[in-house]
Amino acid sequence: MEQYEAAPPLLLVVDGANVVGSVPDGWWRDRRGAAERLRDSLVGVAARGLPGHPGPLEVVLVVEGAARGVTGLPEVQVVSADGSGDDRIVELVREARAEHPARACLVVTADRELRTRVGELGAGTTGPRSVRVPGISEGTGTNRSGRPTGGA
Repeated sequence: MEQYEAAPPLLLVVDGANVVGSVPDGWWRDRRGAAERLRDSLVGVAARGLPGHPGPLEVVLVVEGAARGVTGLPEVQVVSADGSGDDRIVELVREARAEHPARACLVVTADRELRTRVGELGAGTTGPRSVRVPGISEGTGTNRSGRPTGGA
């Protein structure tokens, strides 16, 4: 009897700058904090999945600029781009597809050029609203420890 290796879970790559910038909630005053709030909100996405993509998912948040250095969590890997976040996202998709050619990859971004680039590699795309969580997207809510984040 042949043994089949289970397919790895869907790889969800999140364009942090694009998702954070999709809502004018004052993120520019604290880019790192905005990236941390997004990271924290992605924990639930990793567990429950997205419409049409049940969890668990492997979630990678790509950050750049002032948000570099945000640490990851067990449920959400954070990758700091040395240069262009878009270029790093394309590299991640290329690496994932090379390692597991049949692996499903989904990139969260509204950037048209990035959507085209990852689409050419076989990845799907979805917009920032797919991962925005009410409360978190407005810059208020709670972090993993239950403490308030953001706000006025």
